[in-house]
Amino acid sequence: MMSILYKSIVLGIAAAIQGLAMTFFLFPHFIPSGGAASLAVLLNYVLDTPYSVTLWVLNASLLLAAAKWLGKSSVFWTLFCVSVTSITIDFLTPFVTGPLNPVLLDLLLGAVVFGVGVGILFRMGASSGGMDILALIISKARGCAPGRTLFYINGSLLLLTGIVVDWKVIVYAVICQMIGTRIIDVIYRLELRLKMTENHKVH
Repeated sequence: MMSILYKSIVLGIAAAIQGLAMTFFLFPHFIPSGGAASLAVLLNYVLDTPYSVTLWVLNASLLLAAAKWLGKSSVFWTLFCVSVTSITIDFLTPFVTGPLNPVLLDLLLGAVVFGVGVGILFRMGASSGGMDILALIISKARGCAPGRTLFYINGSLLLLTGIVVDWKVIVYAVICQMIGTRIIDVIYRLELRLKMTENHKVH
């Protein structure tokens, strides 16, 4: 029971960190953090659809589609994380009336904070939803770091967002992905090294 409580608290905090990065630093400049966020930015820009609604509906649909690869436990925790992120965005958005800082500073802060949040989720064996689901599946199947995989998956969706909203968004989004995914991989590899060290001590 305690392990479930501990996991829910850690994942909840990580998902909230992700939502905070998107709400305060990225979305005010229409910078998507990934594939699902790209669609959220597009729909908000064109139809004024709330970011939180798009993210939750899209992620829930992808989770159902990928359930057989992820397993019931992973689907539950990912849906939990998606819900926390959406709730965080929905709660914080009314307090954001515009960008907090110049775009490059917000981009840097947003990418780092976002990477930390998603990195913790991956480290705990969960996902923040969206294209992260596919990245996590591929990383498990091929034994590779999920960050690089996530970068390639999101590329095409980021291009679409840039074409519709502003070409500068492509540049900002790519930079965000490069920084964020590096942070994710650092946290992911740190866990692998810790496990290898523990196994070495046991033997």
